[in-house]
Amino acid sequence: MPENLQAALDQPVFHLLSRCAEEMDLDCYVIGGYVRDLILQRPSKDIDVVVVGSGIEFARHLKELMGRNTHLAVFKNFGTAQLKWHGIEIELVGARRESYQRDSRKPIVEDGTLEDDQNRRDFTVNALALSLRKRNFGELMDPFEGMRDIRYKMLRTPLDPAVTFCDDPLRIMRCIRFATQLSFHIEERTFRALTENKNRLSIISAERIVDELNKIMLSPRPSVGFQLMDQSGILPVVLPEIDKLKGVEVINGKGHKDIFLHTLQVVDHVAEAGGGLWLRWAALLHDVGKPATKKFDPKAGWTFYNHNYIGSRMVSRIFKRLKMPLNEKMKYVEKIVDLHMRPIALVEDEITDSAVRRLLFEAGDDIEDLMTLCEADITSRNEEKVKKFKENLLIVRGKLKDIEQKDHVRNFQPPVSGDEIMRTFGLAPCHEVGDIKSVIKEAILDGRIPNEYEAARRLMFETAAQMGLHPADGTTQS
Repeated sequence: MPENLQAALDQPVFHLLSRCAEEMDLDCYVIGGYVRDLILQRPSKDIDVVVVGSGIEFARHLKELMGRNTHLAVFKNFGTAQLKWHGIEIELVGARRESYQRDSRKPIVEDGTLEDDQNRRDFTVNALALSLRKRNFGELMDPFEGMRDIRYKMLRTPLDPAVTFCDDPLRIMRCIRFATQLSFHIEERTFRALTENKNRLSIISAERIVDELNKIMLSPRPSVGFQLMDQSGILPVVLPEIDKLKGVEVINGKGHKDIFLHTLQVVDHVAEAGGGLWLRWAALLHDVGKPATKKFDPKAGWTFYNHNYIGSRMVSRIFKRLKMPLNEKMKYVEKIVDLHMRPIALVEDEITDSAVRRLLFEAGDDIEDLMTLCEADITSRNEEKVKKFKENLLIVRGKLKDIEQKDHVRNFQPPVSGDEIMRTFGLAPCHEVGDIKSVIKEAILDGRIPNEYEAARRLMFETAAQMGLHPADGTTQS
């Protein structure tokens, strides 16, 4: 056994598992991703254990050995149990064999041997098992040459890949996800079967597909996964809006950049900058409105007017179809997509204080993420052009900082509230109240008055007088 595996197993949790196996006289093994990650020296906190016998009864005895600070959860319908002990999660299941019906990915499960359990694993690198019995503690069980595949950075199914993917099509997405996360390549026969079974994804719930998409998104280079989805024909099945970004059209010798390839570059740049999951989704969708807005102008060439606005309107439809959260996460993505052209437009026109105030007001606390996306959006091959854009965005950043320190307009609310306007002029809720608030807000954003209470109150009285409103109690602005 490799030295790093032997050292990894020399931990209290594995000695407790081994003791439990001896006391119950049951063979048990650490299996799957935990073993793979030990070999790859990747961090892994969840331990999967397979028991040749009842995983639930094994878990109950193990809890007794671990003591009172152990939490046990039993899932009888699935024949599994989960133990949490000193920050470690252990998933225990009895060895089993599985068979599938064509219209479902839910298997018919029967008790089985270790060999049966390894046969049902998705990939050879996830079928590796380490024995925890005293007689052969730490022995590596590798019936499908998973160690060799790790050495060659290759993903391959233990059994016939056509059957593997047909039985459980979610493995198609898992295959692409593992290839992206681990920087592995997919073995040719496995990739061909993956492609041939892509339409089987229709029986997989949107939630499970999105779970895999999110893991692809959070990998160091998300573009790898999207390129594999494209090459395998999965992209139009899972994300047709992104598939439509592909290709270049040329008229009168004028072409535009391949929006799909550009988008993948932007997502990778955001990942390199440490952007979170939802900023990466915003990067993926930032140009999704371009196909619908693409037009050719003989003088200007290709244009995509308002693609940011159209794209932001498409976000909710995409989120709904994929059963993604329709909450502040979606609104965040909509906002970033809608605003992503604004910072660079500031430079191309003129960086006025008013324009900067409005951007700060609309972006609010997401201004840093917006600027990260704008910087990631610079993908030109023209180095001079890239340099110029980056210098311009630095100017915008400096201006944003200056205006924020001076005017405090990020997330600001007009200093005079609607309640005060109603009290002062004896009004019930009505459009006049909103109109007065809007005048005050616009005056602050334009820089005509400072973002201060007294200045806003004076403007409230002036605006109300122009509207023919008078204070209810004779109050004046002084």
